[in-house]
Amino acid sequence: MKKMSANQIKDNMVEKDQIVEKVYEIYDRAYERIQAVRNPREAKRILRERYKLIVDEDMITLVYSSFIEGIPVLFEGPPGTGKTEIGEALLSLWAGRKAFVLPCSENYDEYRVIGDFHPLRAYREGFNEQSFIPRPLLAALILDSGVLIDEIRRSSEEFQNLLLDIIDKRRIIIPELKRVYRSLGEGFQIIFTSNPDDLAQNELSDAFLRRVVRVTFSYPSFNKELEILKLRLGETFELYDEFTMNAALKAVEEMRKSDLLYKPGVADMVRWMAIGARIAKLRSHSKVTREDLIDVAKAVLIKRPEEESLVLEIIESHLPG
Repeated sequence: MKKMSANQIKDNMVEKDQIVEKVYEIYDRAYERIQAVRNPREAKRILRERYKLIVDEDMITLVYSSFIEGIPVLFEGPPGTGKTEIGEALLSLWAGRKAFVLPCSENYDEYRVIGDFHPLRAYREGFNEQSFIPRPLLAALILDSGVLIDEIRRSSEEFQNLLLDIIDKRRIIIPELKRVYRSLGEGFQIIFTSNPDDLAQNELSDAFLRRVVRVTFSYPSFNKELEILKLRLGETFELYDEFTMNAALKAVEEMRKSDLLYKPGVADMVRWMAIGARIAKLRSHSKVTREDLIDVAKAVLIKRPEEESLVLEIIESHLPG
């Protein structure tokens, strides 16, 4: 399919469509255009340089190939493995516009994501274009932008079924207005994220899973996480000596293996190291010390009071000093 420009897409919408006009008025500036990048190798470079993300080229190629086929992608893995951040960045680069992010919850329904009617205006003027308020999913389709639907398992079965028709037909129907809006470009793509190990969430139906390409995420290897820290910390990485940095990584690795503790994600690790470096500077330390990291760990890595003693035991057993 030949890619249509944003202006061509807008021009091909229903002439003088007030819903389209509202979408551009409300969302166009908030979800600004960027340079589209659809070459996996170039996308890998930009993800590293602009977004500070280290993503395998093979994974980018798989996601982009799915987009070309119009098939949504499911990112599955534990929290803190980069699913949301990587998904949002890939959707943005593909579409050439900042992606929409919809964090799911049990009460998500069509009115929250497609649109609803302003109560007072609908009472006064009726259920028409004037009283209709477009929501993000409809806006993304009209703007030809990508959508990341975060933690899809937290949504209800009814909401998941609603998405199936949109996925299959690449269009959204608003029955009250007798309007059908169709995806006119290739930018409107969907990435779902999911944590399959969270027992408190809902299961995904076979019908849903048949319609997606599944990409599995896991915690990075020791060397890859070290590379991520170098990239994210920049100059402050030099405040760590090799032994201290390696010890901190091994402590977090041990915490992730425990079924009794909160499992720190990559973002937690970066936050621990970044604040540790800032505290060391404020304390006029030439290098980050054991005490600096323990103090920060109490605020960053301990999420539940009952875990404090075990977390500190693991950290203190690994850190030098």
